[in-house]
Amino acid sequence: MALKAIVHKATVNIADMDRHYFSDVNLVLAQHPSETSQRMMLRLLAWIYHADERLEFSRGLSSGEDEPALWLRNDHGEPELWIELGLPDEKRLRKACHQARHVVLYAYNERAARVWWQQTGPLLSSHRNLSIWFVADDIMASLASLAQRNMSLQATLQERILWLSDDQNNLEISLEEWLSINK
Repeated sequence: MALKAIVHKATVNIADMDRHYFSDVNLVLAQHPSETSQRMMLRLLAWIYHADERLEFSRGLSSGEDEPALWLRNDHGEPELWIELGLPDEKRLRKACHQARHVVLYAYNERAARVWWQQTGPLLSSHRNLSIWFVADDIMASLASLAQRNMSLQATLQERILWLSDDQNNLEISLEEWLSINK
């Protein structure tokens, strides 16, 4: 018998001071059986950083190779923003950069990510629409501590720092920039 996705619901109050975006949203996240709580919460973190009424979770791990973790599509269904998680190969990122106006990668798993960056970073520097952010292992562990089937979170962003809290935890999240859009 195949394992089913675990459904998580998140009510998030977002105050993004940098973009002047303020919203209360109700999100549904399906955690694929092979997905860790850390990775699922990283998808939520990426959604919060790029919050927009049109930003959506893709079919995720079950979709195969053609979709990112999240994306924002224009009125014609073409991707404007393509968000990846993990350590994809250079070809996948190159393809995403050709399809979308902006591509953002949230890299994690410190030991593997540093090796990946040394090997792949030089190949990516020509992509002017690519941004890469590194999420440290301790941040990933802290995010996992927030994971619940029903979550109520408050998120405040200012100068790329995110303060994320629930009724028991308060996290201050600052990501390391590896490559910037529009260099």
